[in-house]
Amino acid sequence: MQLFDPLSGSAPLSVSIFALYVREFLESNDILQNVWIHGEVSNCKTYPSGHCYFTLKEGDAQLLCVFFKSARQRTGAPSLRDGMALAVNGRVSFYERDGKLQFYVDAVEPLGEGALFQRFEQLKARLIAEGLFDTERKRPLPAQPAVLGIVTSLQAAALRDMLRVLRLRYPLVRVLLAPALVQGADAPDSIAAAIDLLNEQGEAEVIIVGRGGGSIEELWAFNEEVVARAIARSRIPIISGVGHETDFTIADFVADHRASTPTAAATAAVPDLAAWRADLIEKQEQLVDLMQERLLDLHGQMAYAQRDLQRLSPQSLIERRRQQLDEASERLHTQMSHLQNLRKERLRGIALQLHSLSPLLTIARGYAVVRREEDQQIITSVQQVQTGEKLIVQVQDGQLAVRVEP
Repeated sequence: MQLFDPLSGSAPLSVSIFALYVREFLESNDILQNVWIHGEVSNCKTYPSGHCYFTLKEGDAQLLCVFFKSARQRTGAPSLRDGMALAVNGRVSFYERDGKLQFYVDAVEPLGEGALFQRFEQLKARLIAEGLFDTERKRPLPAQPAVLGIVTSLQAAALRDMLRVLRLRYPLVRVLLAPALVQGADAPDSIAAAIDLLNEQGEAEVIIVGRGGGSIEELWAFNEEVVARAIARSRIPIISGVGHETDFTIADFVADHRASTPTAAATAAVPDLAAWRADLIEKQEQLVDLMQERLLDLHGQMAYAQRDLQRLSPQSLIERRRQQLDEASERLHTQMSHLQNLRKERLRGIALQLHSLSPLLTIARGYAVVRREEDQQIITSVQQVQTGEKLIVQVQDGQLAVRVEP
C-alpha cells in the first residue's frame, strides 16, 4: 500500500484517515514488524474464544499485547499468567476502533518469574513461616453482626455493590465506612490505618477489606506486608474481597475469610433475611403439622381414656348390676314359676290320692261316717260310745244328729 503524507494538505484530517495513516506507518516499519520484547505479564485474560490479551510491563512502561488462538496453537505456547517474565516476538499495529497501539504476538519465550511475582512469593513464604496463614488462627464470622466495617475507596464501584447487597440481604446491619486508598504508592499505609481505626473505634463486629478487579499492579497494595500485618493484628474478624474470582492476594491468605469479589464478601458478612423468612415459613408449616399430629394423637388418647372411664365408671357398674339383677330376677321368677307348677302338680296328685281315699266316696255308695259330737272322733266300734252320748252321722247329702240309746 502506498504511503501518503497527511500533513501536505491544508484541510484537517478525519479521525479514520489519521488512524489509517498511523497503522500504515507502523506496519511499513520492518523493525516493528518482527521484534522481540521482554517484560512482565500483567492483567492477563484468556477468553472462551482462545484469544489471550495481556499487558507487558517493565518499569513505568507498558505495552498492550494480543496473542491469538491460532498463533498459540501453532507455537505450542504455555498458558500465560500475571507475574511471568516473558520475551515475546511479533509485530506492532494500531487498532483503529479502540485507538490502541497493540503488539500482536507470534511467539513467546518464558524467562521465569517477574519481579512482582518474586516479591509476592518471598513475602508469602515469610508470612507462612510466621504462621499468619494458619487455619487455626482464623476466627469464625459472626452469624448476625449488628455493625459492619468496610475498608475501601469512597469512589469505588465495589462500595456501591457491597452497600446494595447489604441493603437487600440484611438491612438491619449498620455500616461503618473507613475510607482508604486502594491503589498507588500510598494505598498500603492507608488500608492499614483504616483497619486500625475500626479496631480502635471497636463497634464493628466484622470488617470487609476490598476493592474491585484490576491488574496485578492495581491490586498490589493488598500484597504489601503492612496490610498483611494490619489484618493479622486486627481483633475483629476480617473478610478479604479483592479483585475477581481468579485474583489472589496476600490479604486473602491472612484474612479470616476470603471472598472471590467484594460482592461475595458482603454476601458472606451478613445473613439473608429472605432465607430467614423462607426458613421461618417452613418451620411454621412444620410446627402446624406437628401440632395437628399431636392434637390427633391426644384426641385418640382421650377417646381411649373416655372408653376406659366409661368401662370403669360406677354408672356403668350400676347398669351392669341392674342388668345382672334383671337377669337374676328373671331366672328366679322362672325357677319359682317352675317350682310352683311342680308343687301344683304334686298337690294335684296328692289331692287325687286323698280324693280316692276320701270317706265321702264311701258315703256316696250308701255308707255313713259317725263322729262323737264332743271331740269329732270317728266311731268305728260300739265300744267307743256310751249311752246318752251325742253323735254326728255323715251321709251323702248332709249330717244327722243322734243320741245313743240303751
